[in-house]
Amino acid sequence: MNETPTSGSGPRPRRGGRPAVGQPVIDRAFALLSTFDSDHRVQSLADLAHRSAIPRSSALRLARTLVDVGALERLDDGRYTVGLRLLEIASLAPRGHGLRSVAMPFMEDLFQVTRQHVLLAVLDQGEALLVERLSALDASPVSYRVGGRLPLHSTGVGLVLLAFAPPALQESVIDGCAAGRGDDRVRTPADLRRMLAEVRHGDFVVAHQDRPWQMGTAAAPVRDGDEVVAALSVVAPLTGFADAGYGPAVRAAARAVSRQLSADGVRPPG
Repeated sequence: MNETPTSGSGPRPRRGGRPAVGQPVIDRAFALLSTFDSDHRVQSLADLAHRSAIPRSSALRLARTLVDVGALERLDDGRYTVGLRLLEIASLAPRGHGLRSVAMPFMEDLFQVTRQHVLLAVLDQGEALLVERLSALDASPVSYRVGGRLPLHSTGVGLVLLAFAPPALQESVIDGCAAGRGDDRVRTPADLRRMLAEVRHGDFVVAHQDRPWQMGTAAAPVRDGDEVVAALSVVAPLTGFADAGYGPAVRAAARAVSRQLSADGVRPPG
């Protein structure tokens, strides 16, 4: 199973093209910040203006303001990077830091047992948002990062989150299901629908993909009470995956995190 970010990652879709007259400055500021991604960590003013569809003069004023408040940093060569002030604020997000702090001891146990990639993700805007990962130095290379987004239909954590997502989101993803972009058993929307039903019935998923990477994933839901608030997974080479016992290990770890969430009263908002 290919646990990679969605293709064509970049700024999140925005309403319309260029900012409308009178568009709130907060919308334009977020449009500017959203141009940063794993492929665009450092950008010039021209890059910011082009990728945000904001006129250069307006982009310059916004960038200066964001630098003043620490949301952006300006390098000696005039280019911009994301500022540490955003990290400071983001660390307070209950669905990120709060959930992570509860899950981390169990993720570490799971990591010690498997010595592979261990992922924790939450549902956000129709995608799986990775909030934590642990990876062995010799684990097979797979492209993802904390804060990165993973597709729901073709990753282990995504399938779990999708299986317990609102029906409207499920139908939207099922309708857009494309063969060859997820588990090899998913060729049609009907296949994806059956797989989601299996996830709900078994409370976990084991999936794989032979092309282009031979990887397998086992994932299970993390609950706070009756609500699924996250998904936990192990990603490992497909060779020997079936005999490694990843499925029971992930399910046991996810249930342990769920019990601790309920005991601690940490309630990540849905």
